[in-house]
Amino acid sequence: MLNISLPDQVQAFVEEQAKAAGFDSPSDYVYQLIVWEQERMAQQERIESLSLDGLNSGESIEATDSWWDQKRAGLVERN
Repeated sequence: MLNISLPDQVQAFVEEQAKAAGFDSPSDYVYQLIVWEQERMAQQERIESLSLDGLNSGESIEATDSWWDQKRAGLVERN
């Protein structure tokens, strides 16, 4: 259990946001904010990992309009 003290203005804001979002209590609202932040951080780590995988996957190519046109044509031919 974590108990925190908030300045009155912040406390009022949290209570308003919790009520507007349909939470049963400000604590439920703050809990959900933390869960959302954990999910956001996990997604960010996944994006960074995939980006590094891409950067380390070999020689880079320039994705010009012509390159994309060739890719699209190849996909159309496969279908």
